Amino acid sequence: MIFGIGTDIIEVARVEEKLARTKGLKAKLFTEREIGYCESKRRSGPHFAARFAAKEAFLKALGTGWRGGFQFNEVEIVNDRLGKPEVVTYGKVRDFCLEKGITSAFVSLSHIKDLAKAVVVLERK
Repeated sequence: MIFGIGTDIIEVARVEEKLARTKGLKAKLFTEREIGYCESKRRSGPHFAARFAAKEAFLKALGTGWRGGFQFNEVEIVNDRLGKPEVVTYGKVRDFCLEKGITSAFVSLSHIKDLAKAVVVLERK
């Protein structure tokens, strides 16, 4: 059964500018694994932007937004061995998902030169 659906779109330049301008922001928004993945790319900005959009879409699908003391780095977007993006949760976000019976999260990322977007679908039993 579908628990929620979320989507988000963001300008890549906006993410690039904020990350370049604000010291420590990258570590606040992204996990070490996400940072390593994005920085391994020739142009990291679209990858950071897509992951940021996925985190926003995930919390929209939860129906909570960032209420409840959730942290950006408690939602991690990783790729499986074939490149498919997946969501991993930690801390309060993970606890909330367990409490609500959420069993699966499906995420789709897209980016072009100027924009990045994500769609997340959450399922529960």
